[in-house]
Amino acid sequence: MSILIKQVLLGEQRLDVHIEDEHFTRIAPCVDIVADTVIDGTPFAILPAFYNMHTHAPMTLLRSYADDIELHTWLSEYIWPVEKKIREEHVYHGTRLAVLEMIKSGTVYFNDMYWLSLGAARAAMEMGMRADITLLLIDAGDPGKSDELLKSADDFFSHEAEYPDRIRFTYGPHAIYTVSEKTMRKCAERARKEGRRIHIHISETQTEVEQAIKNFGKRPIEYLDSIGFLGPDVTAVHCIHLNDKERSILRERGVVIAHCPTSNMKLSSGHFDYAAIRASGIPLTLGTDGASSNNSLSMLSEMKFASLWAKACSTDPTTAPAQEIFDLATVHGARAAGLNAGSVEEGMLADCMLVRLEHPSLIPSGHLISNMVYSATPECIDTVICNGKILMRDRVIPGEADIIYAAQEAYRDLIK
Repeated sequence: MSILIKQVLLGEQRLDVHIEDEHFTRIAPCVDIVADTVIDGTPFAILPAFYNMHTHAPMTLLRSYADDIELHTWLSEYIWPVEKKIREEHVYHGTRLAVLEMIKSGTVYFNDMYWLSLGAARAAMEMGMRADITLLLIDAGDPGKSDELLKSADDFFSHEAEYPDRIRFTYGPHAIYTVSEKTMRKCAERARKEGRRIHIHISETQTEVEQAIKNFGKRPIEYLDSIGFLGPDVTAVHCIHLNDKERSILRERGVVIAHCPTSNMKLSSGHFDYAAIRASGIPLTLGTDGASSNNSLSMLSEMKFASLWAKACSTDPTTAPAQEIFDLATVHGARAAGLNAGSVEEGMLADCMLVRLEHPSLIPSGHLISNMVYSATPECIDTVICNGKILMRDRVIPGEADIIYAAQEAYRDLIK
């Protein structure tokens, strides 16, 4: 399938953009090529789509289920008890709802971590998204459960060949307070042998740091480094409570941080030192976290909160400027995920969105990136393209009503 977008605004120019075989193949003032689909781009600007570097997609079914509660209490008394009842069909329908919301707000990739993850993989595949589907691993700190847990990983990964290349399977040890050292070490060893990425929560709360010092005699990042866990294949989520030494370790090991400002603020997890992270040179990306601790999956909201929270904490309005934040959500996210994507250029993977320039949230015009970060709403996004395929056009996604109905029924079944 080929797509030709005529006279769309790209930067400061009106250009034609041709897409074929999953890539941007020709971008020029006048492209004389026959295409299967031709879009009049004159009402629109074309922008790279968003890459959500940390989600728990099925938790759309737990949106607003347990709000205004501290993280460890929230997990142990509310979330984990109800998650014991979750089945794969719940995961499937919850993920379809999450993907619907993400596409509507311009996201084409999500880095997910959850139970029964084949349901999430199936939903992402059917709806045309890119995804790294992480098998959530928890052994409650008991090394005796490690071998059995990793056997379940073998079964999970055996299904990867059933999915297209845009769906990849990864390792997800939950956190240092829920996973034994034995499982952590084996995850790292296996991931590097198999060429897979690793996805972990780390240094999210001060309580976690204090427990790590008590249990391991080291802060969380120091502990993970001491067991050979850290490397450029690791996406470390949250990373709120870091000192200079830990930032230096993360930079030296090439670890990617997924910053989740909305969830951090909602759970009062602490002050993410954006300025120090940027100054350290650690690769930084953005994620929404799950819909139970956010409660939105919009990267538009995440960009705005990331910038404003960084400014507030630093008391410097020049911190986290709009273009820098937009890049975290687009090209830096794509790069961290190992994708040749994140910008609209010939030869890059064709992931993009068309935004309606006369939408009220983008007026006055002439400041598009600032508007996208600070004022845009999902309704300004008209069309979303992932891997050269149209996922949404005229703000319509095929099967929306069925997705919403099935998710509502799955929620009722889960909590009844």
